[in-house]
Parts: sequence; structure tokens; C-alpha cells
Amino acid sequence: MGLGQSQRTDLHIRWMIRRDLPTVLEIEESNFEFPWTEDDFLRCLRQRNCIGMVVELDDEIVGFMIYELHTNRLHILNFAVAESAMRRGIGTALVDKLVSKLSPHRRNRIVLEVRETNLDAQLFFKSLGFRAISVLRDYYDDTVEDAYLMQFRYTEELKTEPAPVNRISRMAG
Repeated sequence: MGLGQSQRTDLHIRWMIRRDLPTVLEIEESNFEFPWTEDDFLRCLRQRNCIGMVVELDDEIVGFMIYELHTNRLHILNFAVAESAMRRGIGTALVDKLVSKLSPHRRNRIVLEVRETNLDAQLFFKSLGFRAISVLRDYYDDTVEDAYLMQFRYTEELKTEPAPVNRISRMAG
């Protein structure tokens, strides 16, 4: 199990496809005062390093995340859970999915920007081990609001599977 210990078997995380967009947009619009448009999603997802994922509960999309792959980090661009499904481990499952992609040698951290007024998101990510590492002044185009740059770093304790055992050296030793 990962960081948040979400091992819900009734959740299914998969790649976002175009026909998911109407539901994703509903979740987006109900979560944010300044939501992304369909064009924002499409523009982002057309980029080679941009990945969209959705989480389904009982075959219904209840959350999503959009993130970018960079050489040494994963950057969450957009992340939301349907209001009707909040506080049920869905956001944690999405973060766990990203954490499972980290390694000490390549992508070793996850970063995201959170609005200074989005206390729920700040507390959620903090509860999963993210830390605010800087304040981005006047970050948003739509307001004069600042953002917190939050970061999660890979540590060796995140490894959950046992190290491989070399049977030959064990028999010889």
C-alpha cells in the first residue's frame, strides 16, 4: 500500500479519455470558482508530457487529476473529487497512484500549486506528506491571489514491497 494506505478495491483509476470530459467538467465546475474550460483540458492533454487520469466508483467518474511528467518531478496541474464522493479515500487513491510512480533515481517528487484561500486542499495535501515550500505571489491570471507551492519528496520508507531476495547467495551463505 502507498502513502495514504488507500487500498479500496471498489475504486478503479484509469487514463482519461475524451468521452470522460463532460463528467470531468461537471466535477471541475462544482469544485472551483475559476474552473478550467473544455479547451483548457484539451490543450493540456494534447501535450506529450501531460497525463489525465480519472477514478471510478461503481462505474461512475468521481474524481480526476491532470499532471505533467518532467525529468525529475511530477507536477499536478488539476485535481478534484466530486462533492458527493469527498472524504471517501478517492483523492488519497489518486495521490497514491502518483506516489507509486516516484523513485529515488529519476522522478523523486510531486509538486503542485494551491490557492492561498483553498484551505481544504492545503490540509488534504499536508495530511499526505506534502509541504509548502514557497509562496508564489500574484500567481493566478484570474485573481490577485497567491499560491503555495507544495511538494512531496520520495523517501526510502515509501517502498512497500520487500526487496528481492537472491536465492543463490542465501543458499551459499
